[in-house]
Amino acid sequence: MQELDLMLDSPLLLTALAGILGLLVGSFLNVVIYRLPLMMQRDWRRECTAFLELENPADAGEKTFNLILPLSHCPHCHSAIKPHQNVPVFSYLLLKGRCAHCKASISPRYPIVEALTGIASATVAWRFGYAPETAFALLLTWSLIALGGIDIDHQLLPDSISLPMLWLGLILSLANVFTDSHASIIGAVAGYLCLWTVYHLFRLVTGKEGMGYGDFKLLALFGAWLGWHYLPLIILLSSLVGAVIGVGMIVFVKRDKNTPIPFGPYLAMAGWIALLWGESINRLYIDAAGL
Repeated sequence: MQELDLMLDSPLLLTALAGILGLLVGSFLNVVIYRLPLMMQRDWRRECTAFLELENPADAGEKTFNLILPLSHCPHCHSAIKPHQNVPVFSYLLLKGRCAHCKASISPRYPIVEALTGIASATVAWRFGYAPETAFALLLTWSLIALGGIDIDHQLLPDSISLPMLWLGLILSLANVFTDSHASIIGAVAGYLCLWTVYHLFRLVTGKEGMGYGDFKLLALFGAWLGWHYLPLIILLSSLVGAVIGVGMIVFVKRDKNTPIPFGPYLAMAGWIALLWGESINRLYIDAAGL
């Protein structure tokens, strides 16, 4: 029993288990990133045709399409992917990035998302240890990875992920998890209004839309989880990372400067950093400023 207690108290064991769990969840997040926007587009199409009282020709032959069905298959030859061919990261390496049937190349995004989720999950477990915060921080981490991937592909941050997580942050604050309810409520309101104000000022000056409403909700989410006092750090970090990556893509990748760049992934990265190390960063800044 003492050996079992030592194992359960071991931060290395918790970190390893969280990393393995993260790899498995990362495989599912690939499905979410790909399918959820398509599911939303189908819903929008149905709503539009119903509102206009038109017949949707796609409904007749439309098959079940959700996060579970159809089962995973090769997009080229449509062969079913067997369980041993769907082991996160390792299957991709063993198959050398190609379908086992038609040998078509598989996007490296799949193992990248899986590995990223595994590493991020292990980092969360190492940071919080055996505490309730670990479970909730893992859930937030997985949600942020899904949101970031979808925003990169579609410049879209689904409410079906953002809003439930925002409400969960408010609920957690009632038990003083991560922050208290006072700071959480103010943080949610301030996070939304902050980017909402920037958006309308930018549109008033330039006549263009600088970001989407999903970004407002994402910052409100972080305000609800961490409290209003982390918002300046998140805004500063996301702007800095976004500026560096944006300039780098223009200079080195020759990306058109007029091509819109999604802001959601940078907000997600900054918020995740604040979740894990925000208190230390804020304290470092205060000490450096002599406040």
